[in-house]
Amino acid sequence: MNSDVSKDPDADPDADTEPGQEAAAAAVTPFEWIGGEARVLALTERFYDLMDLEPAYAELRAAHGSDLVQARQKLFWFLCGWLGGPDHYQSRFGHPRLRMRHMPFSIGIKERDQWVACMDQAMGETGVPDALRARLKESFMGTADWMRNKGTP
Repeated sequence: MNSDVSKDPDADPDADTEPGQEAAAAAVTPFEWIGGEARVLALTERFYDLMDLEPAYAELRAAHGSDLVQARQKLFWFLCGWLGGPDHYQSRFGHPRLRMRHMPFSIGIKERDQWVACMDQAMGETGVPDALRARLKESFMGTADWMRNKGTP
């Protein structure tokens, strides 16, 4: 799990808590804060649905080929573990090796930005709490930028 999204154990759980976010204050991991497997699955499904629906994500969608079934499952498994929940992905495939596994795909600034925008839209539409959404978006951007393998550094 990326330490950028870990819950800060020294943070005041009552500070800046938005209405309806009491559960977030008591959450130990982002996985719990987001609502567990059912919510991670809803986020993953919406992310890939948006790729199919929104013309703004055309290049991102094209990079995924014709069938999204495996991509949906693998992202769900990965996100569960990355957020601090069950390590479904690692138990099946070992270390994620994200950069290596994405090398066959051409990833530049446009693809990075579309991935992050699509995920951010999916987080908004599936009700990811604003504070968690901001933290996740920052972490996703860092990872997506690191995955770039074409264009300028």
